[in-house]
Amino acid sequence: MIDREMKIIGFIGLGVMGCSMSKNLLKNKNWDVLVKDLNINKEKELENQGAKIASDTKEIFNLSDLVITCLPGGDFVKDLYFGRNKNISHIKINQVIIDMSTSQPDLMIKLENEIKKKGANFADAPIARTRQAAIDGTLAIMVGSDKDVYNKILPVLRYMGQDILHCGKAGSGQLTKILNNMILFETVVALSEAANIAEKYGMNVESLYGNITKCSGDSFALRNHGLKSIAKNNFPSPAFSSEYALKDLSYALELGKKLNVKMPGASSAENLLKTSIQNGDKDLYFPVMKKYFS
Repeated sequence: MIDREMKIIGFIGLGVMGCSMSKNLLKNKNWDVLVKDLNINKEKELENQGAKIASDTKEIFNLSDLVITCLPGGDFVKDLYFGRNKNISHIKINQVIIDMSTSQPDLMIKLENEIKKKGANFADAPIARTRQAAIDGTLAIMVGSDKDVYNKILPVLRYMGQDILHCGKAGSGQLTKILNNMILFETVVALSEAANIAEKYGMNVESLYGNITKCSGDSFALRNHGLKSIAKNNFPSPAFSSEYALKDLSYALELGKKLNVKMPGASSAENLLKTSIQNGDKDLYFPVMKKYFS
């Protein structure tokens, strides 16, 4: 049903994840993909794969049946919809809007309320997993929306993700993503602590992590951020940077403060990420925090 309804999909934000996600949408030849980004080279890259380039974000909203935004954070989302260009005013009746950025849950509730006033549909659908998962179309996608909207957008999301989870009403996708990332960052702190102890003890970190994959300390973070990054002292760029990690963690800390929940683990991760950034590593893969334990 979605193939017949969706003739044009607009995609705003061709960053580390969004670029690959857009390419995967191009695998369906029943719809056109219209893209927009501040990076002209990224636009050209997508054009070479078959996408069309919009002149501006207004054109995306005016022409698209479904619009996906995948931006660096809540401030960018707020500016896109409510800022100088006021794209919220260009949303059409029956249009579908999906925000796949990582943003504050309260912003998603506000956005849904405004979009529903236009007679349109909204879902927040932030993503998790690695850059490679974005390339492979195997992301985890956490959706906050009415159930009928979730069912409507599911065929589109399947081009980008493998595990697509309906988390509840608008904002719940973002809440799930934010808390998932908080747990991830705290786990990377523990992995970094273990790595530093092992190195000073004279034990090979890769061997340590490999053994732990058979034990109760095993995790996705260990197998990916641990074995592929921390154990090899490999902190590439572009990747999920220290700067973006701190931004995501700040949303969790804001919620904790608002709800009067103490967060010593998240605060520890925050301090390490800030130290990484202060030492010039803001653009490096966030497990670079491992360097700043001594």
